[in-house]
Amino acid sequence: EDEPLFEVSTDKVDSEVPAPMAGVLTAILVAEGETVDVGTVLATIGDASEAPAAAPAAEPPAEVAPEPEPAPSAAVPAPAVEEPAPAPTPEPAAPTTPPAPAAPPVAPAAPPTAAPAADAPLLSPVVRRLLDDAGVDPSSVQGTGVGGRITRGDAEAYIRSVAPASTPAAAPPAAAPPAAVPASRPAPPPARVTAAAAAAVGTSNSVPLNKIRKITAEHMVRSLETSAHAYVSAEVDFEGVDRVRKAHKAQFEAEEGVPLTYLPFVSRALIDALADFPQVNASMGEDASSLEVHGSVHLGFAVDLDFEGLLVPVIHDAQDQRLRAIARNVADLADRARNKKLTADDITGGTVTITNVGMTGNAFLLPIINQPQVMILATDGVRRKPVVVTAADGSEGIAIHSVGNLTLGWDHRAFDGAYAAQFLARVREIIETRDWATEL
Repeated sequence: EDEPLFEVSTDKVDSEVPAPMAGVLTAILVAEGETVDVGTVLATIGDASEAPAAAPAAEPPAEVAPEPEPAPSAAVPAPAVEEPAPAPTPEPAAPTTPPAPAAPPVAPAAPPTAAPAADAPLLSPVVRRLLDDAGVDPSSVQGTGVGGRITRGDAEAYIRSVAPASTPAAAPPAAAPPAAVPASRPAPPPARVTAAAAAAVGTSNSVPLNKIRKITAEHMVRSLETSAHAYVSAEVDFEGVDRVRKAHKAQFEAEEGVPLTYLPFVSRALIDALADFPQVNASMGEDASSLEVHGSVHLGFAVDLDFEGLLVPVIHDAQDQRLRAIARNVADLADRARNKKLTADDITGGTVTITNVGMTGNAFLLPIINQPQVMILATDGVRRKPVVVTAADGSEGIAIHSVGNLTLGWDHRAFDGAYAAQFLARVREIIETRDWATEL
């Protein structure tokens, strides 16, 4: 019970579906990759006593089990394989014996039987292909993801760790392309390059895009082709915010269970500034002849999925939430996004978006608008640096403050540069002058 059975993918979300009850997976009725209607029965779960002998039989056929991703039980894939006769159809996805690694989808149920868990590590299609291409046995890779899942980072790190022997052979590939300059290194390239060596070193691999990456790619290209992207950036003094964060972060985390980052402060400032600049909280009409100005602020924020793609969960009616509530919601939605627990409602209806790359310390990002919205705000790294400050008596001096950049990307069809610049200036003013302690 509660062990992951399979993943269901929609156009925007991949969700893990856990077993609703304790028992043994007795039948898999839908093959991996198959599209079905809502309400379709995908598998059946029976009492463990119904298939005691099936467990051992399951071990050999593990090579076929990979096809139905839903199979969460490596302990009883035998009956599961017999049920979905059509399973062979997915063979193209796992042409060679490597299908065995694919058994991971079956591993979820392995928990009931400790041994299978070790033999059938959890894999995503992308990771499976990486390991297959490199000729690596998944059972030799230690997974660091949720439930022991092998992440792409785990796979690439392992492949690099066992590549030394092939490394020399891999060097030539770089020289092989520049056939125009054979004089520099003529014979070495063609003589040493092999597909196996290249795959082992991780070079020149053709890595299929996962579902989220394909959708993101299509959306980003469409956005650039649709909106008249323009940008304006402002340097913001976060000293006041930083003082409050440092004074309250320990108590805040103890009370709320989440860290107090800069994002909730920027979000609050953005939301309040929209009251004075309503056209920023809008969407372009379908024929681009009208601007739909929204009465509520539904704040979306980009969440990275361990470099496997990104999602933009939404805090609905954010205008009614203060700092604490926003911080809680950001942490909750980000956690559910990374653990595939978001619902369709969690990622729809956004009216404005924030993308935060501040944790990397970068200084300037030009984000792409999330259609059909007309703005996106990027928050960059906050750093300690000298700034000119004006004292109460009008005198100036140099002080070390926490400073960062905010970059506003907007659709020039919706409003002009003056409106965008004034809006960003208002966001900066709120961040720098508000008494944030009153919200904590």
